[in-house]
Amino acid sequence: MRVVALLATYNEERFITGCLDHLFHQGVEVYLLDNCSTDGTRAIAERHLGRGVIGIETFPRYGTLDLRAILEREEHLAATLPGAWMMHVDADERHLPPRSHGTLAEAFEDVERQGDNAVNFMEFTFVPTQEHPDHDHPDFQRTMRWYYPFLPFSPHLVRAWKKQPSAMELAWSAGHQVRFPGLRIYPQAFPMRHYLFLSVPHAARKYAHRNYDPRAVEAGWHGWRVKVRSELIRLPAETDLRMYVSDDHLDSSHPRTRHCLDLG
Repeated sequence: MRVVALLATYNEERFITGCLDHLFHQGVEVYLLDNCSTDGTRAIAERHLGRGVIGIETFPRYGTLDLRAILEREEHLAATLPGAWMMHVDADERHLPPRSHGTLAEAFEDVERQGDNAVNFMEFTFVPTQEHPDHDHPDFQRTMRWYYPFLPFSPHLVRAWKKQPSAMELAWSAGHQVRFPGLRIYPQAFPMRHYLFLSVPHAARKYAHRNYDPRAVEAGWHGWRVKVRSELIRLPAETDLRMYVSDDHLDSSHPRTRHCLDLG
Protein backbone atom coordinates (compact mmCIF):
# COMPACT_ATOMS: atom_id res chain seq x y z
CA MET A 1 0.00 0.00 0.00
CA ARG A 2 1.60 3.26 -1.10
CA VAL A 3 0.54 6.27 1.00
CA VAL A 4 1.57 9.83 0.15
CA ALA A 5 1.20 12.82 2.50
CA LEU A 6 0.79 16.32 1.10
CA LEU A 7 2.72 18.57 3.49
CA ALA A 8 2.57 22.37 3.15
CA THR A 9 5.19 24.27 5.16
CA TYR A 10 6.26 27.78 6.07
CA ASN A 11 9.15 28.26 8.50
CA GLU A 12 8.64 24.87 10.15
CA GLU A 13 12.31 24.25 10.99
CA ARG A 14 11.42 23.24 14.54
CA PHE A 15 8.83 20.67 13.41
CA ILE A 16 9.87 19.36 10.01
CA THR A 17 12.48 16.76 11.03
CA GLY A 18 10.20 15.06 13.56
CA CYS A 19 7.26 15.21 11.17
CA LEU A 20 9.16 13.55 8.33
CA ASP A 21 10.71 10.90 10.57
CA HIS A 22 7.29 10.06 11.99
CA LEU A 23 5.62 9.76 8.59
CA PHE A 24 8.41 7.58 7.20
CA HIS A 25 8.12 5.33 10.26
CA GLN A 26 4.38 5.04 9.54
CA GLY A 27 5.02 3.86 5.97
CA VAL A 28 4.06 7.22 4.45
CA GLU A 29 5.95 9.09 1.72
CA VAL A 30 5.85 12.91 1.52
CA TYR A 31 5.38 15.53 -1.17
CA LEU A 32 6.34 18.96 0.19
CA LEU A 33 4.88 22.32 -0.80
CA ASP A 34 7.10 24.94 0.76
CA ASN A 35 5.42 28.34 0.97
CA CYS A 36 8.69 30.32 0.60
CA SER A 37 10.17 29.50 4.01
CA THR A 38 13.00 31.79 5.16
CA ASP A 39 14.48 29.29 7.64
CA GLY A 40 15.97 25.83 7.14
CA THR A 41 12.71 23.99 6.41
CA ARG A 42 13.37 23.29 2.74
CA ALA A 43 17.03 22.39 3.25
CA ILE A 44 16.06 19.81 5.86
CA ALA A 45 13.46 18.27 3.53
CA GLU A 46 15.93 18.17 0.65
CA ARG A 47 18.16 15.82 2.64
CA HIS A 48 15.38 13.23 2.37
CA LEU A 49 14.74 13.54 -1.38
CA GLY A 50 14.58 10.05 -2.80
CA ARG A 51 14.49 8.64 0.73
CA GLY A 52 10.86 9.20 1.70
CA VAL A 53 10.37 12.66 0.18
CA ILE A 54 9.18 12.11 -3.39
CA GLY A 55 9.07 15.77 -4.41
CA ILE A 56 9.50 19.37 -3.26
CA GLU A 57 8.06 22.47 -4.86
CA THR A 58 8.09 26.13 -3.94
CA PHE A 59 4.61 27.61 -3.64
CA PRO A 60 4.54 31.43 -4.03
CA ARG A 61 3.61 33.48 -0.98
CA TYR A 62 3.30 37.11 -2.13
CA GLY A 63 3.51 38.29 1.48
CA THR A 64 0.45 36.48 2.81
CA LEU A 65 -0.73 32.98 3.68
CA ASP A 66 -3.16 32.04 0.90
CA LEU A 67 -4.51 28.80 2.32
CA ARG A 68 -7.16 28.38 -0.35
CA ALA A 69 -4.57 28.46 -3.14
CA ILE A 70 -2.38 25.95 -1.28
CA LEU A 71 -5.29 23.56 -0.78
CA GLU A 72 -6.36 23.86 -4.41
CA ARG A 73 -2.83 22.91 -5.41
CA GLU A 74 -3.06 19.91 -3.06
CA GLU A 75 -6.30 18.88 -4.78
CA HIS A 76 -4.45 18.80 -8.10
CA LEU A 77 -1.51 16.88 -6.62
CA ALA A 78 -3.83 14.33 -5.00
CA ALA A 79 -5.22 13.52 -8.43
CA THR A 80 -1.85 13.24 -10.18
CA LEU A 81 0.73 11.87 -7.72
CA PRO A 82 1.22 8.10 -7.40
CA GLY A 83 -0.26 6.45 -4.35
CA ALA A 84 -3.19 4.32 -3.25
CA TRP A 85 -4.00 6.60 -0.29
CA MET A 86 -3.39 10.32 0.24
CA MET A 87 -3.15 12.47 3.36
CA HIS A 88 -3.29 16.19 4.13
CA VAL A 89 -0.76 16.86 6.89
CA ASP A 90 0.66 19.86 8.80
CA ALA A 91 4.21 19.82 10.16
CA ASP A 92 3.12 20.25 13.80
CA GLU A 93 0.91 17.13 13.69
CA ARG A 94 1.64 13.45 14.34
CA HIS A 95 -1.00 11.18 12.82
CA LEU A 96 -1.27 7.76 14.43
CA PRO A 97 -2.87 4.39 13.68
CA PRO A 98 -5.31 2.77 16.11
CA ARG A 99 -3.53 0.75 18.77
CA SER A 100 -4.31 -2.54 17.02
CA HIS A 101 -2.26 -1.59 13.93
CA GLY A 102 1.47 -1.30 13.41
CA THR A 103 1.58 1.62 10.95
CA LEU A 104 -0.75 4.07 9.26
CA ALA A 105 -0.16 2.35 5.92
CA GLU A 106 -1.27 -0.98 7.39
CA ALA A 107 -4.27 0.66 9.04
CA PHE A 108 -5.42 2.31 5.78
CA GLU A 109 -5.14 -1.06 4.04
CA ASP A 110 -7.45 -2.53 6.67
CA VAL A 111 -9.89 0.38 6.27
CA GLU A 112 -10.05 -0.30 2.55
CA ARG A 113 -10.62 -4.03 3.11
CA GLN A 114 -13.62 -3.15 5.25
CA GLY A 115 -15.17 -1.11 2.44
CA ASP A 116 -14.40 2.44 3.60
CA ASN A 117 -12.36 5.06 1.74
CA ALA A 118 -11.62 7.88 4.20
CA VAL A 119 -10.36 8.31 7.76
CA ASN A 120 -11.25 10.95 10.36
CA PHE A 121 -8.71 11.92 13.04
CA MET A 122 -9.32 12.80 16.68
CA GLU A 123 -7.11 15.71 17.74
CA PHE A 124 -5.15 15.74 20.99
CA THR A 125 -3.68 19.21 21.46
CA PHE A 126 -0.37 19.55 23.32
CA VAL A 127 0.54 22.95 24.79
CA PRO A 128 3.02 24.58 27.20
CA THR A 129 1.81 25.18 30.73
CA GLN A 130 2.23 27.75 33.48
CA GLU A 131 4.52 25.33 35.28
CA HIS A 132 6.56 24.41 32.17
CA PRO A 133 6.21 27.31 29.69
CA ASP A 134 9.14 26.80 27.29
CA HIS A 135 9.55 23.80 24.98
CA ASP A 136 11.04 25.62 22.00
CA HIS A 137 13.80 23.08 21.39
CA PRO A 138 14.27 19.93 19.26
CA ASP A 139 13.21 17.61 22.11
CA PHE A 140 9.75 19.15 22.60
CA GLN A 141 7.90 15.87 22.06
CA ARG A 142 9.56 14.44 25.15
CA THR A 143 9.13 17.47 27.44
CA MET A 144 5.71 18.89 26.42
CA ARG A 145 3.42 16.21 27.82
CA TRP A 146 0.17 18.01 28.74
CA TYR A 147 -2.77 17.93 26.38
CA TYR A 148 -6.52 18.23 25.91
CA PRO A 149 -8.82 16.48 23.41
CA PHE A 150 -10.22 18.93 20.86
CA LEU A 151 -13.44 18.41 18.91
CA PRO A 152 -15.27 21.57 17.79
CA PHE A 153 -17.51 19.57 15.42
CA SER A 154 -17.74 16.04 14.11
CA PRO A 155 -16.27 14.74 11.92
CA HIS A 156 -13.47 17.25 12.41
CA LEU A 157 -10.39 16.08 10.47
CA VAL A 158 -11.18 13.81 7.53
CA ARG A 159 -7.65 14.06 6.18
CA ALA A 160 -6.82 10.64 4.75
CA TRP A 161 -8.56 9.10 1.77
CA LYS A 162 -8.28 6.45 -0.88
CA LYS A 163 -7.27 7.97 -4.18
CA GLN A 164 -10.35 8.68 -6.26
CA PRO A 165 -11.02 8.44 -10.01
CA SER A 166 -13.17 11.58 -9.75
CA ALA A 167 -12.28 15.01 -8.42
CA MET A 168 -11.86 15.44 -4.67
CA GLU A 169 -12.05 18.68 -2.67
CA LEU A 170 -10.13 20.03 0.32
CA ALA A 171 -10.37 23.80 -0.05
CA TRP A 172 -14.12 23.90 0.67
CA SER A 173 -13.43 23.14 4.37
CA ALA A 174 -10.13 25.00 4.89
CA GLY A 175 -8.43 21.62 4.77
CA HIS A 176 -10.40 20.02 7.59
CA GLN A 177 -12.45 17.57 5.52
CA VAL A 178 -11.97 15.95 2.16
CA ARG A 179 -15.08 15.31 0.11
CA PHE A 180 -15.87 13.38 -3.06
CA PRO A 181 -18.76 11.28 -4.42
CA GLY A 182 -19.20 8.02 -2.54
CA LEU A 183 -17.31 9.14 0.59
CA ARG A 184 -17.38 6.44 3.28
CA ILE A 185 -15.65 7.41 6.53
CA TYR A 186 -14.25 4.62 8.68
CA PRO A 187 -16.31 4.56 11.91
CA GLN A 188 -13.30 4.72 14.27
CA ALA A 189 -11.38 8.00 14.41
CA PHE A 190 -7.61 7.62 14.34
CA PRO A 191 -5.64 9.64 16.96
CA MET A 192 -3.53 12.68 16.08
CA ARG A 193 -1.14 14.61 18.33
CA HIS A 194 -1.08 18.35 17.56
CA TYR A 195 1.66 20.56 19.00
CA LEU A 196 -0.16 23.89 18.87
CA PHE A 197 2.82 26.03 19.96
CA LEU A 198 5.97 25.53 22.02
CA SER A 199 6.22 28.75 24.05
CA VAL A 200 4.60 32.17 24.20
CA PRO A 201 7.25 33.70 21.89
CA HIS A 202 6.79 30.78 19.50
CA ALA A 203 3.01 31.34 19.44
CA ALA A 204 3.62 34.99 18.57
CA ARG A 205 5.94 34.02 15.69
CA LYS A 206 3.62 31.31 14.45
CA TYR A 207 0.34 33.22 14.60
CA ALA A 208 0.56 36.89 15.56
CA HIS A 209 3.37 37.78 13.13
CA ARG A 210 1.79 36.09 10.13
CA ASN A 211 -0.10 37.90 7.37
CA TYR A 212 -3.34 36.15 6.44
CA ASP A 213 -5.29 36.45 3.21
CA PRO A 214 -8.07 38.99 3.99
CA ARG A 215 -10.60 36.96 2.00
CA ALA A 216 -9.92 33.90 4.15
CA VAL A 217 -10.14 35.97 7.35
CA GLU A 218 -13.49 37.37 6.22
CA ALA A 219 -14.71 33.83 5.60
CA GLY A 220 -13.70 32.89 9.15
CA TRP A 221 -11.04 30.41 8.10
CA HIS A 222 -8.26 31.33 10.53
CA GLY A 223 -10.52 32.17 13.47
CA TRP A 224 -8.66 32.91 16.70
CA ARG A 225 -5.25 32.82 15.01
CA VAL A 226 -5.62 36.32 13.60
CA LYS A 227 -6.33 37.69 17.11
CA VAL A 228 -3.34 36.16 18.92
CA ARG A 229 -1.08 38.66 20.70
CA SER A 230 1.76 37.58 22.98
CA GLU A 231 0.67 39.93 25.76
CA LEU A 232 -2.78 38.33 25.79
CA ILE A 233 -1.67 34.69 25.95
CA ARG A 234 -2.42 32.94 29.21
CA LEU A 235 -0.98 29.45 29.53
CA PRO A 236 -3.17 26.78 31.16
CA ALA A 237 -2.26 25.12 34.44
CA GLU A 238 -1.26 21.48 34.30
CA THR A 239 -4.17 20.61 36.59
CA ASP A 240 -6.53 21.73 33.81
CA LEU A 241 -4.96 19.36 31.29
CA ARG A 242 -4.23 15.64 30.93
CA MET A 243 -0.83 14.05 31.31
CA TYR A 244 0.49 12.11 28.32
CA VAL A 245 1.44 8.53 29.15
CA SER A 246 1.47 6.88 25.72
CA ASP A 247 -0.37 7.02 22.42
CA ASP A 248 -2.51 4.07 23.51
CA HIS A 249 -3.71 6.01 26.57
CA LEU A 250 -4.76 9.28 24.93
CA ASP A 251 -8.09 10.25 26.55
CA SER A 252 -10.76 11.59 24.17
CA SER A 253 -13.52 12.01 26.77
CA HIS A 254 -15.12 15.43 27.30
CA PRO A 255 -13.27 17.22 24.48
CA ARG A 256 -12.89 20.98 24.34
CA THR A 257 -14.57 22.89 21.54
CA ARG A 258 -12.22 25.91 21.69
CA HIS A 259 -8.43 26.07 21.78
CA CYS A 260 -6.61 27.57 24.75
CA LEU A 261 -5.51 30.54 22.57
CA ASP A 262 -9.06 31.26 21.44
CA LEU A 263 -9.87 34.65 22.99
CA GLY A 264 -13.41 34.65 21.68
